[in-house]
Formats: sequence, C-alpha cells, structure tokens
Amino acid sequence: MPEVAITIGGRTFEVACQDGEEQYLQSAAAMLNAEAQVLVDQIGRVPESRMLLMAGLMLADKTAGLEDKLRESEDRAAGLHDELRALKEAPAPEPQRVEVPVLPAGVTDSLAEIAARAESLASEIEEKAAG
Repeated sequence: MPEVAITIGGRTFEVACQDGEEQYLQSAAAMLNAEAQVLVDQIGRVPESRMLLMAGLMLADKTAGLEDKLRESEDRAAGLHDELRALKEAPAPEPQRVEVPVLPAGVTDSLAEIAARAESLASEIEEKAAG
C-alpha cells in the first residue's frame, strides 16, 4: 500500500492509499488544501484539527451545492426527455388546407387580349425598323 505525502494548509501528512489511487488522493488533497489555504489566509495559523475540520466543512458545503445543482439538472433533463418522447410518439398533425384563389375567367381573357396587343405592337415596330 503506497504512502503519499500531501500538504494541507502548509502542513505535510503521510497518507496510505490503494495502488493506482495516488492521483485521486493528490487531487482530493489539492481541493482540501485550497480550502485550508483560504482559512490560513483569513485567520492565520489555526490548530491542525480545527483547520482540517473547517476546510472539510467548506468542501462539504460546496459539494452539497453542486449536488443540488446536479439534481436540478437531472430533473430538468428528465423533463425534457419526457417531452421529447411525447413529441415523437404524438400523431402527426392534420395537414392544413390552403386555398388558392382562382382567377375569374374574365381576367384570363383580358390578359390574353393584352398579350395579343403586345405581340401586334412588337410586330409593327419590327416592320418599321426593317423598312
């Protein structure tokens, strides 16, 4: 079982851990040290047991806050998942009927007459231009 030296609040401790867990221990110790350093910076030198207790409580408070946020996020994700599943399972909406207005016959006839006049004028202009 390896022994790892960790430093918390300026004090070094020898801690045993399982093989392969050294990195996790160092990471946890770094978090505890960061909290302890806040105490040392604010209060100054405090007894070891009090420093460890306070640093542990500060970490526990942060952890509790993160757990609350995680729970809220999980609840929100579950709600969104349920909503998505309901949308996927819902029947397709009925197609909407779109009515396109039909041009009255008189308009079509008028347009045809205008087109014929335009072609006639174009022909006259071509004849005058050629002659």
